[in-house]
Amino acid sequence: MRLKIANRVFAPQPWAALLTLAAIITFGSLGAWQVGRSQEKRAMLTSFERGMRTDRALGSASVDGLSRFQHVTATGRYQSQRQVLLDNMPSSTGQPGYRVLTPLVRPGNSRLLLVDRGWVPLGPSREQLPAIDVGSDQRVTAGRLDQLPVPGIRVGPAGSPGVTCWPRVLNFPTQADLENVLGQPLESRIVLLDAARPDGFERVWRPALGFPPERHLGYAVQWFALAIVALVIFVALSLKPDPSGGTSPQ
Repeated sequence: MRLKIANRVFAPQPWAALLTLAAIITFGSLGAWQVGRSQEKRAMLTSFERGMRTDRALGSASVDGLSRFQHVTATGRYQSQRQVLLDNMPSSTGQPGYRVLTPLVRPGNSRLLLVDRGWVPLGPSREQLPAIDVGSDQRVTAGRLDQLPVPGIRVGPAGSPGVTCWPRVLNFPTQADLENVLGQPLESRIVLLDAARPDGFERVWRPALGFPPERHLGYAVQWFALAIVALVIFVALSLKPDPSGGTSPQ
């Protein structure tokens, strides 16, 4: 391909064209992915805010079918003797500790509803677990529905084999892990206990976004800019002086 432009000739090499096309597609795809991630996180923030606008009294009903972050109210009794400490859970300021999952037994429903009562700090040692007792009398609790924390990469089992003491310390357990430990079926979501409710610890709930939406848009701009730079470099290197000096034959 040769295209004369003023006193220069656009004559790209096939390998350069293919390489540039691959770069543009790669950079453009990464930019589009970052835009998509930004939109997903904005939607999550919107859902988080919307969840507090309405309340759903559960009674004995299941949480299946309810949206994530829906605010719910439930009546039942805590099982203080069978609680779970979620390991490797930082506080709102990044301090190491646990999040406390307490089963709530509701009348008329055989599935346990796990209530996340908030964050507690590590003790002086791993062997000395924090005090997380709670009364077993009937009470009304309320909070947002959410999913269990999920690691970036799951490595190894959730708990140490052979450990049977309570509270049980688990590292990013799945629902199946928790059902196996507790010996009962669980609801498909947990409840993040409202900060104003009693029986809780530190509760600064916010969606686990990692990067905010704006950061993803910033990365998207960078990827799109790289795609433009690749195109500009390709054009610049493919434009060469016209060997005829820009004159027409007589």
